[in-house]
Amino acid sequence: MQKILLSLVFSLVIIFSTSYAFAQESSFTQTYIGDPVVVLETSQGEIIIELFHLDAPKHTENFILHSKTGYYDNTLFHRIIPGFMIQSGDPNSVTGDPNTWGQGGNGALSDRIDAEFNNIKHDRGIVSMARAQDPNSAGSQFFIVHKDSHFLDEQYTVFGRIVTESSFDTLDKIAAVQTVSNDRPNNPEQVRIISATVVERSDISNIMNLSELSRTGSTVTAMPEFTVFENQDLDVKFTAPVGWLLQQPPKSTPDSPDVVAVGPEVNGVNPYISLTIKDAVGKTIDDLITEKNQILDQAVYLNKLEILNQQKIKSNVYQTEALGTFVVDDVELKIKFVEAMIFTNQKLYTFAYSNTVEHFENDLSKFNESLNSFEILSQQSSESKSTEENTNQQSEEGGGCLIATATYGSELAPQVQQLRELRDNQLLQTESGTTFMSTFNDVYYSFSPVIADYERQNPLFKEAVKLAITPMISTLSLMESAETESEVLGLGLSVITLNLGMYLGIPAIIVVGIKKRN
Repeated sequence: MQKILLSLVFSLVIIFSTSYAFAQESSFTQTYIGDPVVVLETSQGEIIIELFHLDAPKHTENFILHSKTGYYDNTLFHRIIPGFMIQSGDPNSVTGDPNTWGQGGNGALSDRIDAEFNNIKHDRGIVSMARAQDPNSAGSQFFIVHKDSHFLDEQYTVFGRIVTESSFDTLDKIAAVQTVSNDRPNNPEQVRIISATVVERSDISNIMNLSELSRTGSTVTAMPEFTVFENQDLDVKFTAPVGWLLQQPPKSTPDSPDVVAVGPEVNGVNPYISLTIKDAVGKTIDDLITEKNQILDQAVYLNKLEILNQQKIKSNVYQTEALGTFVVDDVELKIKFVEAMIFTNQKLYTFAYSNTVEHFENDLSKFNESLNSFEILSQQSSESKSTEENTNQQSEEGGGCLIATATYGSELAPQVQQLRELRDNQLLQTESGTTFMSTFNDVYYSFSPVIADYERQNPLFKEAVKLAITPMISTLSLMESAETESEVLGLGLSVITLNLGMYLGIPAIIVVGIKKRN
């Protein structure tokens, strides 16, 4: 039942970024693991470990990634202390000198992992992270508690526990092997991890009915609500909810999600936040909206989907809310979705969130936080580089934009950058906007270079210009709400009239008034 629900849920998420596929199971769902457990195949038998995502999200992610990539394969339980614990996870123990065992291993995403101390007690069967004296020195090594060891509580990061009777039998067998100096196994082949794999919890049939975790009762420092995901290859950065499992599934088609954050399961269904990136060279946001609606229309026609709301949030951002209804094993399942299409730099970035109707609002704010935090890394760096290069070039050669020169390095610089984006992403996308900017540039650059040169020669004059153009910068931002040809034309004329009034009309009135008094 759970697999069916997960497949249906993700098929619905993908509808917002690919062709209509309600009745098909995507290749992504075959590799996606919603509720993972780790299986260690050892020389003494298997050890099955469940993970505590909410208590130690970074450590569980690290453990899963190392298990998936084969990092733990052929490592030894290199330190064995019966009545205390067994320790493994050091790549030095695969073939290295025994004197180096216990000294190696890095994190999967960074060399070291910051501590996530929690109040789970170190009871028998608990899996916890080894570390050096520095609390933030965890890497890949972990240990499994053989007998209750509460003196470790709140000083080491607990991130899992073993969950089958056979796992406890294996724990006891490893703890019972003969050891030599430094608690090393006398016969290493008796305690080798043959392989580590990640599987769906529902694939394990013999999980014990374990009691609730024992906790110290202490108040643990609250974890941040969000963690930062940054990927140079994808050229993106955004926040994801802490405790949600971040995955990068294989990119089987251009429409497959590139990043997925999976929330804790509730009533058999996991909430999802996904990001899909597609090339959109030669297209406009309106072209992409038309393509999207053609896909959705098919689903609506077949009564698979109900469109709740669609709107342009910004000139290059389009949001859709929808509701899908399914009957699985005579149980009606209602899944609600929201997606935001972001068109920029000839690429389409699609954020999507799905959850059951009953729990949709619970995590909606987390989705909005992820969406609002979204950044394109190269865009940020290229903008900074471009501004610096332009300023340096203008300094060396003279001329240039008087506005950029006056505001460079000041509190107005971000507003000027927003105006550049408004020009490129909105005004120049319409015929009226292109005409408006062409006329504006002809007039503006007839005098701008001369003033820019004098600004660089006279700091006081530069400051005076900055103060003078501040009202104009504010009025130009009014163009942000222009979307259609008529709106661009109407608001453009209004902005011109407003600036003529401020910079010519008001001074003229003042001069006339002074002359009358004299």
